[in-house]
Amino acid sequence: MAEQVDVVVIGLGVGGEETAGRLAEAGLSVVGVDPRLVGGECPYWGCIPSKMMIRAANLIAETRRVDTMAGKATVEPDWAPVARRIRDEATDNWNDQVAVDRLVKKGVTFLRERATITGPGTVQAGDRSFEASRGIVIATGTVPVIPPIDGLAGTPYWTNHEAIEADTLPATIVVLGGGAIGLELAQVFARFGVQVTVVEALDRLLALEEPESSELAREALERDGITIRTRVRAESVSYDNGFTVRLGDGSSVTGEKLLVATGRRVDAAGLGLDQVGIDPSARFIAVDEQVRAASKVWAVGDVTGVGAFTHNAMYQADIAVHDILGTDDAPKASYHAMPRVTFTDPEIGAVGLTEQQARDQGLDVRTAITQLPASTRGWIHKAGNDGFIKVVMDAGRGVLVGATSAGPAGGEVLSGLAVAVHAAVPVRELRQMILAYPTFHRAYGEALKGL
Repeated sequence: MAEQVDVVVIGLGVGGEETAGRLAEAGLSVVGVDPRLVGGECPYWGCIPSKMMIRAANLIAETRRVDTMAGKATVEPDWAPVARRIRDEATDNWNDQVAVDRLVKKGVTFLRERATITGPGTVQAGDRSFEASRGIVIATGTVPVIPPIDGLAGTPYWTNHEAIEADTLPATIVVLGGGAIGLELAQVFARFGVQVTVVEALDRLLALEEPESSELAREALERDGITIRTRVRAESVSYDNGFTVRLGDGSSVTGEKLLVATGRRVDAAGLGLDQVGIDPSARFIAVDEQVRAASKVWAVGDVTGVGAFTHNAMYQADIAVHDILGTDDAPKASYHAMPRVTFTDPEIGAVGLTEQQARDQGLDVRTAITQLPASTRGWIHKAGNDGFIKVVMDAGRGVLVGATSAGPAGGEVLSGLAVAVHAAVPVRELRQMILAYPTFHRAYGEALKGL
């Protein structure tokens, strides 16, 4: 007989954990089900440990910049303290007991099982079945895309999991994929002495960002000694105590390790989405402005296809919680000002539409760009000051619809531009802002003048 509960949350990454915990604290009976670690990718193989790696790698780069400005310094990279910090401080050696205890303390019934939706409001998890009177929340995240490259299957290739868990680094590595994950890890490894080759099938790195961002990233990575191969596909892979990747132009690249960072996908196999009218073969679960996917079914996080960002998962979780609780003035989802940051050095932050995306929407587009080294703060900073501010304006409404902030702390400098896009602040008002001097963010005042 099915156990009666209010809500079943399937998947306990950041979005699912937030949703389950808050609903339980609000007094609902909540069951949370996940066969993997509570907290999901972000704290164990994503945001947190990767940024620890990046912080360490950036310290190496900054030390090497001393010679141009402040005397002489040498550095001997050592991966051991980085691996130790990830293991001990970030992941508890990939043990989620602290997260489980936190969730249970809030009142959630936790099951480390795979869940299957068996009908409207009903879920099977292990040998227990539940009937959820208020509904089901799906927050199962994504898994790495493993491309069907001849010879790849069965080899000991890395995904982000193996890269994050590495106690030692290889001498050489090939990275398949020129997106944010691939580039962040590539730069880290290069700064720790690994010979890195990045292979990207598209014509540029960070293909979803502005072309200027792609060029900046390429220049920065090449300065770190990374070999970049764009506009070429991996045709086959062979492994014999090392990887050989044969490319579409007839050449090949080799590495002791191979990191596959070609994107992520929803894995809905066995979830029973068809039982609630959701197409299990779809690339993602479509949701409305209340993040509803079907009657009494909500979906939050990466599984919705809105963006593989922790901040989006938390944003959608908040909307789901309000909708399930039926609160007054419940928020509705709007993604027009979704921020995103590639944490390379320089950081590349962006919000809203790129110039091309704005043109594709038929907007009356005006753009302007200013180079960070030309700003006072950039000139003062000198070593490692590469970057720019680019703004994209809808001239018809007189507001920004997108912006890019690249440079030292580019993701932090992005915040003011994100507010402008989110709130549709008129550009004429932005031009009247008093921007602190000398700061990096003052550079976007110069960009606005260009409009």
